[in-house]
Amino acid sequence: MKLIVRWLLAAAALLLVAYLYPGVQILSFTAALIAAAVMGLLNTLVRPVLVLLTLPVTLVTLGLFLFVINALMFWAAASLLAGFDVSGFWAALLGSLIYSVLMLVVDAALKTLWARRA
Repeated sequence: MKLIVRWLLAAAALLLVAYLYPGVQILSFTAALIAAAVMGLLNTLVRPVLVLLTLPVTLVTLGLFLFVINALMFWAAASLLAGFDVSGFWAALLGSLIYSVLMLVVDAALKTLWARRA
């Protein structure tokens, strides 16, 4: 149940990113659901490999290169899907930053909610 709730809220966060920033466009809630699932899969499967391969650059930039990796994951998800569009790398960078902040809020709220229920 927790996974489904987080997935729905991640899709809602993507819609909010598209509402707040014109460089990111999502056609429907269904497209947002699919995009949230694809982004979750990319972040689970591809991101750790990229982080490992770019570890020297990440260390030299004191971790700032992780923002680039997040933007690349955001952009890759948009390039794979028809209803999710990002207008370029800088739009992907800003969109991924907004999405990350929103997901931090979602995770904190869900953690508080589930801690009260337990």
